[in-house]
Amino acid sequence: MDVSHLLLTSVLFLLPFIAHVSAQQPGKLSQEVCDHRITTPVAPACTITAGKGFLQSYFKTVLFKGFLFSGNQWGLMSHPLLSQHEYSSKFLSHLCVFPGCSVSNKNPSVEENNPPGYNVTTIDLEAGFTATVDPSSPDGSYFTIQGSQLQLVKSVDYETDTALLVTVACQNAAGQRDTLDIIVTIINLNDNIPVFQQTNLTVTVPEDTKVNATIVAREDLSASDADLDIIYYELNSTVQDTTNYFAIKGINNPEIYLQKALDYDKFNSTTLILYAMDRPVGSSEITHTATATINIIIEQADTKPPWFLPCSFIDVDKSICISSPYSGRVNISEMSTEPLTLYPGPIYAKDPDYTINEKIVYSIVGGNADNVFSVDADTGNLTMNKIATSPDSYLLQVMATQVNNKQKYSVVSVEIKVINKSDHAPYFESSTYTGIVSVGVAPRSLVFQVEDPSSPLMIKAADDDFPDKFNPNIEYYIKNSTDFIATRDGLILTNVNLLSPETVIMEAVAKDTVSLQEASTIITVEIIFTADKITSDKLYTAQDMGILGGILAALLLITLVFLGLMIYKHYGKTVRFLINKKFSKDVPKSYENQAYNQDEHPDLSAKEQESSENGGITELQQPSFFLTSSKEEIDGLPKTSTASAVVFDLEEKEKEEEEKEEEEVKEDTKHEKEVKSILKTDRNEGDQGYKAVWFKTDVDPDAGEKVEVIKDNASDYDDDSDQDLQENEEEEDDKDDHHRGPGVSIDSENSSFPAAEVMINMSRTATENDVKV
Repeated sequence: MDVSHLLLTSVLFLLPFIAHVSAQQPGKLSQEVCDHRITTPVAPACTITAGKGFLQSYFKTVLFKGFLFSGNQWGLMSHPLLSQHEYSSKFLSHLCVFPGCSVSNKNPSVEENNPPGYNVTTIDLEAGFTATVDPSSPDGSYFTIQGSQLQLVKSVDYETDTALLVTVACQNAAGQRDTLDIIVTIINLNDNIPVFQQTNLTVTVPEDTKVNATIVAREDLSASDADLDIIYYELNSTVQDTTNYFAIKGINNPEIYLQKALDYDKFNSTTLILYAMDRPVGSSEITHTATATINIIIEQADTKPPWFLPCSFIDVDKSICISSPYSGRVNISEMSTEPLTLYPGPIYAKDPDYTINEKIVYSIVGGNADNVFSVDADTGNLTMNKIATSPDSYLLQVMATQVNNKQKYSVVSVEIKVINKSDHAPYFESSTYTGIVSVGVAPRSLVFQVEDPSSPLMIKAADDDFPDKFNPNIEYYIKNSTDFIATRDGLILTNVNLLSPETVIMEAVAKDTVSLQEASTIITVEIIFTADKITSDKLYTAQDMGILGGILAALLLITLVFLGLMIYKHYGKTVRFLINKKFSKDVPKSYENQAYNQDEHPDLSAKEQESSENGGITELQQPSFFLTSSKEEIDGLPKTSTASAVVFDLEEKEKEEEEKEEEEVKEDTKHEKEVKSILKTDRNEGDQGYKAVWFKTDVDPDAGEKVEVIKDNASDYDDDSDQDLQENEEEEDDKDDHHRGPGVSIDSENSSFPAAEVMINMSRTATENDVKV
């Protein structure tokens, strides 16, 4: 015992030195302690502990505590100083507790939501050792050991435990026991759905809320995720055409704001759906989505002025309604004590913000000359203050104003016509009318009378205010049927294509557009197949009449053209002469003895006779005295003298015709001599009043007393003719001077004849009637 105590004391004194040497090489000694089982299989790496049997008297000493500290930190058996002494090695083996189990990784990781029996890690056991979960472990209830496998007995949740600590105890049959602490890290998975604070909320929004104003705050709509994921938001609407009115501030900001002005008339409520997702839209990863429902109630605001009724909307939004003017009638010089009857109805305005329905007052703001009319402020009834003495119409301006806000108002026109009093209303002389029409006729086809299927059905209203009972101000219309219409003249026409036979009973109204008085009658129309009743008479519609009129007009035009061509062909020369004659001088006509002219001018007389026998051809001859006029005189004629221009234009042409006519006259004279007289030379003795009259050129020299010869007083005739001709020439000279203007004259003295002579034969029988100019 003394030796042992001595030896132990020596070793203990040497321990500080050994610790000091080990401190010089801390890294090397630390590594050796860890790997001592390899370098020294007989004495594996150990941990010095107190309480061994023969050291119980030393473990409380300061020296021993220092030895424990140094030994555990730097290792003992690895140092050559101790390993060289077998005795010391055996001694130290009593101070060391060698581990019976180990793991390659004391900090394994496990994903959350694992199934039960999941292997956490594998425990390496020394021979003779067994491992168990230390019941005193903080999280020992999560683990179990199956053989050498450390397993989880239940699923773990990252949101509950982010790490688990388990202690594994290793013990052999000799009672040697070792413990091993293992820290298990839990891996977070995306296994939670975002959660809204409120999944259903209702918000009331005034109609006049400003654009960009916040409707629902962010804190009321933010969602949370236990996985601590970033939340992505999306907003939709369940009511059609309301999505564009609301929006969120951003993809990660669920605050809802108004992005378009509200209109209560378009919609007064909508439902919005807000989506919260833990992954971006379109992500391929598993995405969890939560929804929240936002009910939006629109509260109507006082935003519109009053509307006069009836009115018509001018846009699809129905935000603007335009009213038509009112009209009425009053009798001149007559006072009406009742409210006036107006068209299309009494004056009435309403607040289009109908849930508010502010009170409206009426007033006349213009057109009320002499204060003839007044309007009731509450009802809008128009009454008279005095009689209307002028037939002029009144155009009143009536204003409707909201009581709570005078800036919200509307103005409408009211035309009051002043008319003569109507003592009688129009009336129908027949209380019923009956018509017939065929199935399948086109719209706007006539309805015909049943009694006379070829005559159209016409209604007619009479008015005793007119002498003939015909009131031109009456208009007709059908009141309770859209299949037929009435024209202003009272004709009944189809308005649609009638497809099947039936009987239509309708009411026709005659309205006086001035007095607004009305009368009504009943019309019964039988719609039948054509073969049922109309078999012999052909019924024509207005379209048929129009086509027929067009054809007849075309035929008339063709006939007129053809007739004009025929007239021009046969009477062209006469027409041209009459046109020229319009511009020639007008002279008095004279008659000549044909026999005398034949003696004086046998060639011309023969020519005229031939012309008369051949059909009365009109001839225009240029007189020879015009040829004696000087060229200067011709050139000096005014341009506006149409008669002179016509004569001179014919000069050259008539020269050629004169030569040709001379030859024709000779032939005609020769032919005339061969013609014998049809008059008898014998005197009728039995008739006392009978006489045979002959011109001197046709008397037979042997006639004797049987023939009474009437002498031609050529001298007297010539004197009278010359005197008349001279007077006519003086009148014509005056007319020519007037038309030619100053400085223009024709000297007739330079001519060999007093005037031009134009011979015209107008008919076959009147051969003696010649026109002399």
